[in-house]
Amino acid sequence: MSYMKTLADRPSTEREMIPRTLLWAMFALALSALAITSFAVLTGRPPVGHPAPGKVVAEREIILEGRSAQAVTVYDAQGTLIADMDHGGFITVIQNAIQRARTVARVEGNPPVRIVKYDNGRLVAEDPASGASIELYAFGNDNKAAVERLLDQP
Repeated sequence: MSYMKTLADRPSTEREMIPRTLLWAMFALALSALAITSFAVLTGRPPVGHPAPGKVVAEREIILEGRSAQAVTVYDAQGTLIADMDHGGFITVIQNAIQRARTVARVEGNPPVRIVKYDNGRLVAEDPASGASIELYAFGNDNKAAVERLLDQP
């Protein structure tokens, strides 16, 4: 007990780890971001971070069916088998993301997903059932190529 008392009574010789000026600067930055965002919302400023529109070059409706943590089966909208992958890689990631969006949106069943390729290089997986949209070109050329192969398969 006397040990605890001596630690508490001893004056602190250490300086604070984060300088007070830095704390005020972080507070000002957060307040500025809040003010700018509030101004944009209140004045009705349109969002500018949307991808550039483009013309559809190719599109296909597919059904993604997850069989395990890595396996995925891909069908066209009519139910014809396109691919059966034991290790689906990025296709499995897309299937999991779409399934999560559908769970949140309380979508029942497994309706088709649209894979759309635009003339400006964008590649998008759109799920009309849940409203989810995944910009696939942002995940690298290898992953983009894996999805493009699904567009090219008969």
